[in-house]
Amino acid sequence: MSTNNEETAPSTDLSAAPQGRRLPGVERQLGVSPLEMRQAKFGTAMRGFERSEVTAFLLEAADGYEQALRDNDRLRQEIIRLEGSLQQFRELEGGLRSMLVSAQKVADDMKENAQQEAARILREAEGRADLQSQHAKAQAEDIQREIDGLKLKRREAENSLEATVSALQSTLEFIREQDGREHKVVTHRPRLESIA
Repeated sequence: MSTNNEETAPSTDLSAAPQGRRLPGVERQLGVSPLEMRQAKFGTAMRGFERSEVTAFLLEAADGYEQALRDNDRLRQEIIRLEGSLQQFRELEGGLRSMLVSAQKVADDMKENAQQEAARILREAEGRADLQSQHAKAQAEDIQREIDGLKLKRREAENSLEATVSALQSTLEFIREQDGREHKVVTHRPRLESIA
């Protein structure tokens, strides 16, 4: 009897069809429920089956069928739950993708802004360097003009000093000549004979 049950039990799950997974809520059921299998009454006939064996088989088939239906319902609920989780993960994945795209855009914008800021700072630094260079050049030119002016004044002072020294030397020579002439000069006395 139990060998008969083992052979027939696997064939009781008719909800799984070879075509693939069915949509939730759509199943293929036998036309007989487990309760109807338990309450089934058969007429007697000659050379028929053993009534107690048929009843035991029907009860066992009804139990197996009922368990298959419970398992089927539990699995259907599990599929619904898993599909809900899958939908949540898909939404989460979409959110993460959009966050990654936004983060990449922000990073690109920050990089572009940093490059523009660096270029602006570099331009300003070059402008300040040019101004300082021009200022230093103008100061150098002013200093050179002052040096040239001082050199010119020095030359003028040297020339003036040389002219003064030359004039003094000429004056000194003139004075010396005059002194030399005075020593050579004899006193002039008038002749006596011309007086008479």
